[in-house]
Amino acid sequence: MVWHPINVVMLGMTMFEFATLSVAPMRQPLHAESNMFDVKAATFEVNGNCLLHPTDLTFSEGRIYGLIGHNGSGKSTLLKLLAQQQPVSSGEIHLDGRPLVDWSPREFARQVAYLPQHLPSAETLTGRELIGFGRYPWHGLLGRLTREDHGQIERAIELTHTQDLADRLVDTLSGGERQRVWLAMLLAQGSRFLLLDEPLAALDMAHQIEVLTLIRQLCVELRLGVVIVLHDVNMAARYCDHLVALHSGRVLAQGSPGDMMTDDTLEAIYGIPMHIMSHPSGKHSIAVIH
Repeated sequence: MVWHPINVVMLGMTMFEFATLSVAPMRQPLHAESNMFDVKAATFEVNGNCLLHPTDLTFSEGRIYGLIGHNGSGKSTLLKLLAQQQPVSSGEIHLDGRPLVDWSPREFARQVAYLPQHLPSAETLTGRELIGFGRYPWHGLLGRLTREDHGQIERAIELTHTQDLADRLVDTLSGGERQRVWLAMLLAQGSRFLLLDEPLAALDMAHQIEVLTLIRQLCVELRLGVVIVLHDVNMAARYCDHLVALHSGRVLAQGSPGDMMTDDTLEAIYGIPMHIMSHPSGKHSIAVIH
């Protein structure tokens, strides 16, 4: 993995891999035309092994896209390509009509936020200090926080309801609390796109619902574009607007949760017999294994 120099900062005597957290500024209201990612015949190969075959996808602002499929299906690979964590082997990915290769690391870091599955350590930081690192793409490593910076940090804390976590050490927080603080860091600059790789990993059911509810709320209120890797298809169907199923590095199927939640489609994706039934609330469908 290639780390951009702008995304590596010093925390005391340790290196903090800030490349995993590209961030962007709080935004003005959007115009009617939503900006988007366009994936155009993008592929990714390592030592002759094709991890992502030619792929065409579009991700727009104001929607949550769930990437689903087996481990090794290409979900994280696709997310890393969107996040500029690795270059495409062929094809192109555009943001706002510009190829990603034309965006400087600093420009890109002001537009897109990426949260990896395995988070860097933040053992010496309070929640507010961690959230404050979201300002670095704007004023650099040695820049001092301005009044505007502090205002954006406090707004992110308010949006994520982390007021009671801001002065606690990050490593003392529960899994769900920690994820909310990391999301607040991304939101400190109002990122237009959030790229989230398995943010529910190791969380219990209550914290999974808490985090996804927060992401859904932020998407609606800020019109964020969110691309999220999820293993639980029922969670994906409940909280996402659009599902993209990958299998062996190829897009096997995509569509609305209603279109994707069928017995045949899920069996093709996961390779096991599955049955769709109505949730007791009557508001959505759930998949169960035969």
